[in-house]
Amino acid sequence: MTAATTVRSAQAARPAPPLARGKKTPRRTVPSLVLLLGALYCLVPVAWVLIASSKSPAELFTTFTFAPGTGLLENLENLFAYGDGNYLRWAYNSLIFAGVGAVLSTFVSTMAGYALAKYDFPGRQAVFYTILGGVLLPGIVLAIPQYLLMSEIGMAGTYWSVLLPSVISPFGIYLARVYAASAVPTETMEAARIDGANDGRVFRSIALPMLVPGMVTIFLLQFVAIWNNFLLPFIMLADERMYPLTLGLYTLLSKGSGTPSLYSLAIIGAALSIIPLVTMMLVLQRYWRLDLISGGIKG
Repeated sequence: MTAATTVRSAQAARPAPPLARGKKTPRRTVPSLVLLLGALYCLVPVAWVLIASSKSPAELFTTFTFAPGTGLLENLENLFAYGDGNYLRWAYNSLIFAGVGAVLSTFVSTMAGYALAKYDFPGRQAVFYTILGGVLLPGIVLAIPQYLLMSEIGMAGTYWSVLLPSVISPFGIYLARVYAASAVPTETMEAARIDGANDGRVFRSIALPMLVPGMVTIFLLQFVAIWNNFLLPFIMLADERMYPLTLGLYTLLSKGSGTPSLYSLAIIGAALSIIPLVTMMLVLQRYWRLDLISGGIKG
């Protein structure tokens, strides 16, 4: 080994200067700061609701914003006693709208997306582009026409007037179509047909188990969307006993200008309404983990 080779080897083994090692630091710091700011932006309102729900009506406007109060149990008691149990009735209505609507929407979206992904029929692309256009339409554009249609068939003001429009989800169909195209191998379907399975058997026994992670995603997105929906029930429903939580809490806030004590009920009601969404996320996230693990094994 020559002297020049020894010098080059020593230089290669020498650690980089601190300045050179620190060049990548801003690339890591800036995204971390952006994510931290985004997390604070999302979590601060939730923290405020949780803390404010523990304050009595007198403490709500007189104490420090993030100082816990002493009226949590009193607020809970008053909330469940308000209007002979209106809050529990609103929560039940929300569970009906979100639960039944999300289940029906998941199956309709899965079957429609599977058909668009795996079957070749005339006008398939036109149907898909029409559905894709429906994703771009805001809900407020469709709410009035939906109300007029429900009025024509005599369903306005009923549970069906909120449930039926929630069953068809353009985004859910689009998501199911994209997932089915990648998750269900065409070769497996053809092999099942060769073995004598009809299209219904292929869908139930082969495609449906492969689509479970996508179905869970569609269900969760639809459940959250229907649970948080305000405009459609506001237009469709007139009976306060049929209100979901979003509309019921809105009535509490609107009455709070004349009765300030109702503000505390609206705040603790909003805090309780978060619990089903968090529970749903914790229960269903394991399906995404299983999907990632299975994808890693297949790879």
